[in-house]
Parts: sequence; structure tokens; C-alpha cells
Amino acid sequence: MGVDEKPARLSVGVVGAGRVGPALAASLALAGHRPVAVSGVSDASRRRAEALLPGVPLVEPAAVLERADLVLLTVPDDALPDLVAGLAETGAVRPGQLLVHTSGRFGAAVLDPALRAGALPLALHPAMTFTGTPVDVQRLAGCCFGVTAPAELRTAAEALVIEMGGEPEWIEEANRPLYHAALAIGANHLVTLVAQAMDLLRQAGVAEPGRMLGPLLGAALDNALRSGDAALTGPVARGDAGTVAAHLAELRAHAPENAASYIAMARATADRALAAGLLKAEYAEALLGALADEGTR
Repeated sequence: MGVDEKPARLSVGVVGAGRVGPALAASLALAGHRPVAVSGVSDASRRRAEALLPGVPLVEPAAVLERADLVLLTVPDDALPDLVAGLAETGAVRPGQLLVHTSGRFGAAVLDPALRAGALPLALHPAMTFTGTPVDVQRLAGCCFGVTAPAELRTAAEALVIEMGGEPEWIEEANRPLYHAALAIGANHLVTLVAQAMDLLRQAGVAEPGRMLGPLLGAALDNALRSGDAALTGPVARGDAGTVAAHLAELRAHAPENAASYIAMARATADRALAAGLLKAEYAEALLGALADEGTR
């Protein structure tokens, strides 16, 4: 395969059968590529591999590289540098082999040891949360991927993303940590906030918190994506310091573990609402004062 051409039909291997790797390999199989090997240690990893890649043998990482033209390195971020270095040092990497990692934090530079061994390095990070089930393959349709690669491999990297049903978004090497921080703030912290809200509603006597929150949070997300800060509503954006103080009093009494996150998000919301002209300056002082007072208790 020329580095500027659409990828030919490739044999695909997965190192790290977590939630991401088998789903990406399964989506590549739908595009005509051929999964040939997967490595996984835990029982959960083996179950995921069998569910998404039935009949594909489980082997050691070095054997995955031996069998595959395209290798997906889908291990935790902190494990990736040592894995790449170890594979390169042991001679497992073959010249011309496509080596793809799916870490959001790292760009292509983390694959430099493999590059020196002749591999073709690609960073393809799906901006999606994964369950480890076949539904993940469906969710890849229209999913954006953060793509970082050497310039001569950009076309091949983007073609692979498109074959998986995704949409490539080019991220410069130096911007990968900021890109990943943005996704973590949005997706990971959203889960925490929703889980906190559900817990509090249960304490308030709501039998089905998800049913109550679903329409509200769906509308809030849609409005935020369309309008940004202009979508802000609620007591902080209005400058209703008394309501915020009452919220904090209830949290201290019934769920003190949630008070710190409420204060942090209320302060951030107030700052953004003030900058956007939504929160009037005469109300902001009392609101921020209440939050400062509560933060010292």
C-alpha cells in the first residue's frame, strides 16, 4: 500500500481487548478487512473478543503483530509508551506495518520507537464512550475521530476512519493533551454530574430519576451545543443567591460529598454567565459572595 492511497484489504490485529479494540476491529471487518488475532488477559477481555470478533484467536501481543498488517494498540494511556517500546525492542514490529493507537492523550510521537523499526504510525482516537458490546459498532457511525499522523500518512489515516464509519478531525501533535482534556470535561464529568443528580432525586423521593432527567438534560445538551453560553438558565445565571444558598444548605445536610462539586460548577457557571452578559453585575457580587462563604465552611 502506498502511503497516500486508500488502504487495501488488511489483516487486522488487536493488542488489548478492552472496550475499544474489538469494536474498531469489528467495524473494520464490516469494511472488508480481516481480523486475524487479538490479545487479552482478563476474562472480561476474552468475553468481549468472542462477542465482537467470534472465531478470532487469542494470542500473545507479539503474535498479534506477527499476523497482522494493521495492529490496533488499545491499551490504557499510561501503558502505551512501555508497550510500544517493548514491542520495538523485541523485534515484533515489521517494516511497513500500520501501527494504530487509540489514546486521546497521545499523538503519533508515542509510536516513535515503532517508527524507527519501520512501522507506519497513526493516532486514531474515537470521540465516543464504549460499552464493550456490539452496540459500540453502531455508535461509530458518524463518530468523530481525533487523527494525528505524519503528513505522508494523513490520507491513509483518514481513509481508515471513514471505513469505520467515522469522521476524521485532524489534531496537531502538540494539541492532543488539550483535545483530550476537552473531551474528558465534556463526557466524563457529564456522567458524574448526571449520577449525582440521580442520587439526589432518589433522596428527594423521585422513583425514576432517569425518566425525570432525560427530557431536561437532553434539551439542555441540545441547547448548549447550538447556543453555547447563551443556553445557560437557572439560579446561577439569574443571580439568585438565596436559592443557591438554600441548595448548599440542603447538600450539606443530606449529601455533603456533593457540595464541593456544586460550588465549583456554580462558580464556573457564574463566571461564564457574567462574561456572556447573562448575569447582571449587581447580582453577581452577592452570588459569588455566597459561594465564597460556603466554600470556606
